[in-house]
Amino acid sequence: MTDKLSKMLAERDWIMADGATGTNLFNMGLSSGDAPEMWNVDAPEKIKTLYSYAVDNGSDLFLTNTFGGNASRLKLHSAQDRVRELNRVAAELGREVADAAGREVIVAGSVGPTGDIMVPMGSLTHELAVEMFHEQAEGLKEGGADVLWLETISAPEEYKAAAEAFKLAGMPWCGTMSFDTAGRTMMGVTSAAMVDMVEKLDNPPLAFGANCGVGASDLLRTVLGFAAQGTERPIIAKGNAGIPKYVDGHIHYDGTPELMGKYAVLARDCGARIIGGCCGTMPEHLRSMREALENTPKGPRPTLETISETLGGFSSAVDGTEEGGGPTRERRSRRRRT
Repeated sequence: MTDKLSKMLAERDWIMADGATGTNLFNMGLSSGDAPEMWNVDAPEKIKTLYSYAVDNGSDLFLTNTFGGNASRLKLHSAQDRVRELNRVAAELGREVADAAGREVIVAGSVGPTGDIMVPMGSLTHELAVEMFHEQAEGLKEGGADVLWLETISAPEEYKAAAEAFKLAGMPWCGTMSFDTAGRTMMGVTSAAMVDMVEKLDNPPLAFGANCGVGASDLLRTVLGFAAQGTERPIIAKGNAGIPKYVDGHIHYDGTPELMGKYAVLARDCGARIIGGCCGTMPEHLRSMREALENTPKGPRPTLETISETLGGFSSAVDGTEEGGGPTRERRSRRRRT
C-alpha cells in the first residue's frame, strides 16, 4: 500500500508544509527552557490549536510537537522514560486534527537531533543514536503519524543513524539538514555532499532538503545547490520567516507575510516540491504562502540575483559548493525587502 506522502507527491506539483512550532508555542505561554513536548499531555488543546494553525491556513502536511522528543533531550527535564508516551500522544493529537480537516492532511512525526556529539568528537555512538531514534519513531508510529520527519540535522552520522532507525520502525521518512554556517551545516556538510549521502543510504528518505538556517535567501541558495546535482528525489524547503532580531525582550523574525509568499514561489521555482516555513513562520505567513503558490504561475529557475533582490542578500559570500560549480555569488549590500 502506497504511503500517503508518496501518493500526494505523485498527484501534486507541490505540497505545502507547516510553519513554526516554537514561535507559536511561546506566543501561547511556553516559557524559555521548558520542554514543549510536555504540553502534549499537560496542554493538549494548545497543541491541537498549533496543528490547526497549519491546517486552517493551507498546509497539506504538519509536523508533530516532538522535535526534542528523544531520550537525550528529554533527560534534561527528567522525562527520558516518557519518550514513547510523549511521542505517541503528540501523533494522536495530530491524527485527530488531520482527520477532521475534510481533506487529505499528512501528519509528519518530527524528529530533531539528539543534542549529543557523535564519536569520535563526542560520546554518542552509532548504536545508541539508532536506539534513541528508533524509540521515538515507534512512539510516533503508535500514535498514527503518516511519515517520520527528521529535521535540523548537522552531522551526517546522525542522519545515517536515523535512516537505520526508521527502517527498523518500518516507517517512510523525510529528512532535512540545517545549512547555517556559510552555506554548510555546522559539521561542514554542503548541499552537494548531502545529495551524495542521501542517494547512498540503504534506506533513503522519500524527500530531503533544508530547514531553518540563517534566512530565506540562504536556504534557497542551498535548494539551488541540491537541484544542481540533478537529483530526482523531491526537495524540501522550510526557511525561517526572515532574520531573527531581539525586540523588547523577545526574538522577532522580520519576514512579512508578503515576503514569505514570495519565498514560497521562489522555492517552488528553485525546484522544491515540499515548501513550508520554520522559525518565525506564523499562521498569517502560511496563508500568504498558500495564496502565492496557488495564484502565481510557475516561472523559470531563479538566479541568485533574483533571490537576493527579492528576499535580501546572503549571509556569506559562498555556500561551500563553489569548486563544484554550484551557486556562490553574494549580494550582501542589498537591503532586505519586507
